[in-house]
Amino acid sequence: MAVLRDEVVPIRAAADVVLVRQVVREWAIKQGFGLVDQTKIVTAASELARNTLDYGGGGSLRLEALDEGVRRGLRLTFEDHGPGIPDLDLALKDGYTTGGGMGLGLSGSRRLMNEFEIDSRVGEGTRVTVTRWK
Repeated sequence: MAVLRDEVVPIRAAADVVLVRQVVREWAIKQGFGLVDQTKIVTAASELARNTLDYGGGGSLRLEALDEGVRRGLRLTFEDHGPGIPDLDLALKDGYTTGGGMGLGLSGSRRLMNEFEIDSRVGEGTRVTVTRWK
């Protein structure tokens, strides 16, 4: 698998969540995704960026345009150095929230993307990597 290009976007304030949405949509268009897939990718990115800011205290998004022979993809990696998630199984359940939301951020993002990986260590931070293939 080849990474055609990559970019890092800092997530430090609410305005950065809007920027993440815009940048991710541009990348999805450049990778040739249709409108439905663009919407799924942007929705997942928005949820994960908001989590990075609200629960992780800020962090970054790394975008990677992928080429794997017959298919193309977009990989998004959100990383923070916040408090981490003590119970990943619980955090991935629909409806679970430690904030005031609906508790669909992680689980919803997992459903919207083809691949979903999460690594979280209490006291060190969280990394969520999601990929959508075309």
